[in-house]
Amino acid sequence: MPYPKSEDTRRRLLDAATTDFAAHGIAGARVDRIAAAAGINKARLYAYFGDKLGLFDAVFRTHSQTVVDSVPFTADDLAQYATGLYEAALAQPELIRLAAWARLEGVTPTNTATAAPETGGKLQAITQAQRDGRVVSSLQAEDLLALVTSMALTWSDVGPSGTAQDTPPPDHERRKHALAETVRRAFHTREVSP
Repeated sequence: MPYPKSEDTRRRLLDAATTDFAAHGIAGARVDRIAAAAGINKARLYAYFGDKLGLFDAVFRTHSQTVVDSVPFTADDLAQYATGLYEAALAQPELIRLAAWARLEGVTPTNTATAAPETGGKLQAITQAQRDGRVVSSLQAEDLLALVTSMALTWSDVGPSGTAQDTPPPDHERRKHALAETVRRAFHTREVSP
């Protein structure tokens, strides 16, 4: 289905901005370069997004929502959630780089507020699983979620071990198995079926 003209322009701007922000960061991204890559004039970019930070927010929101929508969460299977994040980071490396740039440059995307209900729901589910004895209760729910997320991103572009997009499939399978096994043993009090 073809996009309406204005939606097509917006999509091209977001695609060009994603590439530029991921490669150069927020400070290093150039509005002129983004507009040229999208095939529009700079004034049109400002009309759509206001300024460069508005454009970054839109890019970040688009990619983060894609990840949130693609990775189901259940506190009863944190291993599955972790491997889902691993796969999402592999499929959406731009989001990981965008988040790293935002952190390095001290920018908090405005969509953090819209992510709060999603995070709050995950924390509530973990807390309930801890009360029910399904998940270890010796950790605060927010710390446990942060650890699972960090473990899932170990091999992402900005993780401590990094990974190339052209890593052979058997290596990805081995990593996902190691990740799932470690998360199960570390955080679940009962055996979760792999």
